Amino acid sequence: MNVAVLRFPGTNCEFDTQYAFEKLGHTTKLVWHEDEKLPTNIDLVVVPGGFSYGDYLRSGSIARFSPIMKAVTAYAKEGGKVLGICNGFQILTEAGLLPGALKRNNNLHFISKLQNLCVIHNDNAFLNQCNKGEVLNIPIAHADGNYYIEEAGLKKLEANHQILLRYSDAKGNPVVVNGSVTSIAGICNEEKNVFGLMPHPERALEVILGSDDGIRMLKGFDS
Repeated sequence: MNVAVLRFPGTNCEFDTQYAFEKLGHTTKLVWHEDEKLPTNIDLVVVPGGFSYGDYLRSGSIARFSPIMKAVTAYAKEGGKVLGICNGFQILTEAGLLPGALKRNNNLHFISKLQNLCVIHNDNAFLNQCNKGEVLNIPIAHADGNYYIEEAGLKKLEANHQILLRYSDAKGNPVVVNGSVTSIAGICNEEKNVFGLMPHPERALEVILGSDDGIRMLKGFDS
């Protein structure tokens, strides 16, 4: 699989993401935000975590205007797979590729820790290697991870199986981590080719670091 990993000023997870996919046997290419085209013959675009443009104005709100995002939008509309992690999730919502928005955490503090997540739906290219209801342990690190969507939008997400992950305890029960609506940690678009989550699966590849649950999450794109 050929994976394109985007880079913006302030991105700091591009090399972690590159390492993760290469560890899984894939070929990766870093793509600068000023590029106007994506590489040819790619199977997945990843918008990684970090603080694009210093998170000025609003997280992801400047990055969504970078030249490369026009190419990413066109790629997604043609059915190409796109994964946004943390700041990448924020950028995808700002670009209109995913519904909803990410707000400041309800406690107004940056949160950094390992966090349990419950797999809500696995009928998609991202989580098909995980079991529905399974609890994963994945790091989170964000200040603006409070996912919001209006009630009508939430009902649509639920009806279309677009809610992928919820913050949970070890038994899978929802918990409040940052104030996200119904504890949502990750979603996809209606067509299920664009995915976004606040947790960092690329940081959960080694047991010695606390968890390797991220492997099966990222392996889903192999299928």
